Amino acid sequence: MFRDSAYKPLALWLMIGIIMVFVQVIIGGITRLTDSGLSITEWKIVEGTLPPLNQTEWDKTFDNYKVHAKKQYEALHPNMDLAQFKVIYFWEYFHRLWARSMAMVFVIGFTFFLLARKISKNLLGQLLLVIALASLEGLFGWIMVSSGLNEDSRTWVSAYKLIIHLMIATLLFSYLCWTFISYTTKETMQFSISKKTKQLAWSLLPVALLQILLGGLMAGMRAGVVLPYFPIWLHLDRVILGLNQTFVWNTENLLNYEPSVYIKMMVQLLHRATALLLTVQVILLYLLLKKTEISLTMKKGSLTLLALIFVQLILGVLTVIGCNNKTPVVLGVMHQATALVFLASLVFVLFKVKTSPSR
Repeated sequence: MFRDSAYKPLALWLMIGIIMVFVQVIIGGITRLTDSGLSITEWKIVEGTLPPLNQTEWDKTFDNYKVHAKKQYEALHPNMDLAQFKVIYFWEYFHRLWARSMAMVFVIGFTFFLLARKISKNLLGQLLLVIALASLEGLFGWIMVSSGLNEDSRTWVSAYKLIIHLMIATLLFSYLCWTFISYTTKETMQFSISKKTKQLAWSLLPVALLQILLGGLMAGMRAGVVLPYFPIWLHLDRVILGLNQTFVWNTENLLNYEPSVYIKMMVQLLHRATALLLTVQVILLYLLLKKTEISLTMKKGSLTLLALIFVQLILGVLTVIGCNNKTPVVLGVMHQATALVFLASLVFVLFKVKTSPSR
C-alpha cells in the first residue's frame, strides 16, 4: 500500500487525520442543516468539553439560547421544549467535541513522530501548514457562530463567514490529502502528459473550490428554497420574476440577504452554472487522458472523477427539488460528502499529473 520509504505508522496517522477532517465537515453540514449551530452560545475550549450534567445546567443553557439566539428561537423554534433543544444541542456539541478529538489525535501523533525523528524536513513544513490551517479553522468556527448570536436581524450565522469556515476546512482536507499522497506515493512516472492536458487538469481545482464555496452559500442562505425546480428552463417565468425584483447592489443589502429572493436566486443559478462547467471540464479531461498512454492508477483516477461528477449532479438535483422551506438534511449531507470525495480524487489525479513528465 505504501512506498518503501514511508513509515507506515506515520502514514496511517495521516490517513486517520484525513478521515477525521472528512467526518468533521460532514458533522458541520448536519449542524448547519438542522439549525443547531447557535445552540451553544459560549466558546469554552476546556470547560466546554463537558455538556450540561443536571437539570439546572440544562435550563440555564436553554435560557442562554433563547436570549442570545433570540431571532432564531422566535422565528424557527418558538414552541421548542427542552427535549427538542437537546437534539440541536447534541449536533453542535458533537461538532465541537470532534474538533477537540482531532486536535488531540494530531498533537499526540505529531509530538510522538517528531521526537522519534520520523518526520523529514519537507514533511515537517507540510505538517506545520496543516497545524496553521486547523488552528485558523477552529478560531473562525467561533467567529462564524458569534455572527448569529445577539443579532436581532439574522436568523442564522452569516453565510459569508460560514463559507470562509467551510473553505478553510476544505483547504485543510485537500492539503492533508496531498500530504498523505506525496508521502506514500513514488513521484516518478514513466508516462508523459501533454501541457494542454495538465493545464486542463489544474483548471479543475479552482472551479471545484468555487463550486464548494457556492454550495456553502446555498446552504447558508437557504437559497435552494427559492427555486426548487429541475430542469430550470421549464420554470423561466419564476426565474424572470425573481430576477426582476428590485435589488440595489450595496454592502447593506448584501449583508442583509435573508429577505432577498434576488440574491438567493443568483447564488443558485451560479451554483448550477458552475456545476455544468465542472462537468464539461471533467469529461474533457477524461477523454484526453483516455487517448494518452498513462498508468492504470491514473486511468482509475480519471474514471473515478467522471463517475463522481455525475453522482454529484444527481444528488444536487435531488437536493434542490427536495427543498421544501428548508434543505433536506440527508440529501444535503450526501451532496457535501460526495463533493469531498470528488475533491480527494481530484487531488490524487493532480498529484499524478504534477509528477508526470510534460510533452
